[in-house]
Amino acid sequence: MTIGGHLPEFHGLPAFDFPESVKDEGDAAGLPAPDSVAWRVAVESYDSKEEWEEAFARFLAAVDTTRVRALVVGAWSNVYETGPEAVIEAIVAGRDRLPALRGIFLGDIVMEEAEISWITQGAVTPLLDAFPELEELGVRGGNGLEFPATRHERLRRLTIETGGMPAEAVRGVAASDLPSLAHLDLWLGTSNYGGDCEVGDLAPILAGTRLPALTHLALRNSEIQDDICAALASAPVVARLKVLDVSMGVLTDTGVTALLTGQPLTHLTALDMHHNYLSRAMVARLRDSLEPAGVRLDLDSDDAYSDDDGDGTVWRYVAVGE
Repeated sequence: MTIGGHLPEFHGLPAFDFPESVKDEGDAAGLPAPDSVAWRVAVESYDSKEEWEEAFARFLAAVDTTRVRALVVGAWSNVYETGPEAVIEAIVAGRDRLPALRGIFLGDIVMEEAEISWITQGAVTPLLDAFPELEELGVRGGNGLEFPATRHERLRRLTIETGGMPAEAVRGVAASDLPSLAHLDLWLGTSNYGGDCEVGDLAPILAGTRLPALTHLALRNSEIQDDICAALASAPVVARLKVLDVSMGVLTDTGVTALLTGQPLTHLTALDMHHNYLSRAMVARLRDSLEPAGVRLDLDSDDAYSDDDGDGTVWRYVAVGE
């Protein structure tokens, strides 16, 4: 599976592409109200007519950005080779003109522009430093991703989508103090694309001590999904979750057995395991164990793919890799 479509909405708002034809405030007639949409600013990923920073300058000139609540960064020039440093610098430089900004998504880039594991990322925490009132941050792409440990008082949702998330970035997220964070979603990916973390790197997240408000935890799209489930079986953070998501990865009966023989899960409102490699017997066990308690289960395995190389070795794949 790859990402074939841009975000239809972000931060609770429908996404709207800022038009290439709008140059300044005089061209702004017909644009939506500044606070009614998540504004997507993008250029062509190759052979673009302008740099992303130039498109953003047009956006600042045409829209009453004091009312803008959400910004979606689409493709910048040469995303295969160039990181978002200039993009982030432009956003940070414009922070005084964005006092109402509460949501930023960095890298709403689809497969025709760059496959997820080929998006060049960089250090993204300057966005958190520059916007202390930010409530939601989303990032797509793990190549070169940096997330040094930070503290942010207001952030409520953090999503990092990768085909391979570097262990150092995982450790940075895990070591961050995010007292308001209620929703954490990490696509850990595969070692083929730089996803080299181990379960131990997730230990502070599983302990939950730096995430006292967390109610939705997604650790997914991982080739170590069984190991993650084994660790979740005794993880203190699970007791206060409403939603646990271990979907999109290489999840087998081994991981689910460990999870079910650990601490109770009946307090959850939802358990997401879609894209899995579970036996029918295990699916039935999950349903019998959790559905009577009202836990909503997603056990769809229709998109999970395995490959036999001819010598009896079966290869299983995460949902989003390249």
